[in-house]
Amino acid sequence: MTQEKPTATSASTEVSPQVLCIGSVLWDIIGRSPAEMRRGSDVPGRITRLPGGVAMNIAMTLARFGLKPDLLSAVGRDPEGTELIAACARLGCGTAHLYRSEDLPTDRYMAVEGGNGLIAAIADAHSLEAAGEKILRPLIDGTLGSRQAPYEGAIALDGNLTLSLLGDIATDPAFAKAHLHVAPASPGKAERLRPFLTATRGTLYVNLEEAGLLCQDTFTNSETAAKALIARGAARVLVTDGGASASEACISSGVDAVITQQPPRVTVARVTGAGDTFMAAHIAAEARGENRQSALAAALQAAANYVSGEPPL
Repeated sequence: MTQEKPTATSASTEVSPQVLCIGSVLWDIIGRSPAEMRRGSDVPGRITRLPGGVAMNIAMTLARFGLKPDLLSAVGRDPEGTELIAACARLGCGTAHLYRSEDLPTDRYMAVEGGNGLIAAIADAHSLEAAGEKILRPLIDGTLGSRQAPYEGAIALDGNLTLSLLGDIATDPAFAKAHLHVAPASPGKAERLRPFLTATRGTLYVNLEEAGLLCQDTFTNSETAAKALIARGAARVLVTDGGASASEACISSGVDAVITQQPPRVTVARVTGAGDTFMAAHIAAEARGENRQSALAAALQAAANYVSGEPPL
């Protein structure tokens, strides 16, 4: 087996990137049709391939808001990986700290969407999981930070990492001063965020189903779910409930100081990536110095624009 080595893939112009985006960077292969679909449906539509993955989606949106995201992930040395890195750079996302593997292929995500929403999806993020802690080397070896001098900026983290690696991040001194923003990537991976409840670390971005899985309960609205997560140990949460509502709560303001807002009503044209857009827009709003109410409103508007098919700005 060829020894794997991390390699810089582009010149870095920022000594300290404004936001590090850690997690999946892959190719999204999305099939969309305006027709309502069910199991076994065979309908005309469009199939697209574009850079994706939770970390990548967040980074792209941060770049649109004028921030300078830098990616920490695993990308293969195959042709797909080389093409993906070039696409990331064109979109304003830093690639200098990506881990390149000789043996692991570039990851992919495939989804089918109909007029009635997401029908099915498969995430092939095995290379990211196999690379493990190698993607975090720049935060340990002094490139971006170390355990003695931790990175102090914002980090957007996705739940496509393994449970053990997420557990390490929640408690490792190298992340002690970072402003962590964490998303589970999908309901199936929601419980991977449990270490951040135990450690009372970071801001968690979850939907109603994911909140229920973390709390081992069922919720009917975002406000109740947000309160329950704070009671379970979360430092801060943002819970979305589709077009119904979104709530933000933080332990420092008390369990009853929950902000709840309704998202703008729009015609749904796409759904894959909406949660990532919401999270990125919220991070960007806070970077601009907006307060809790304003930041939540900005995130909901950006997500509504995205879902309707418009740019998030």
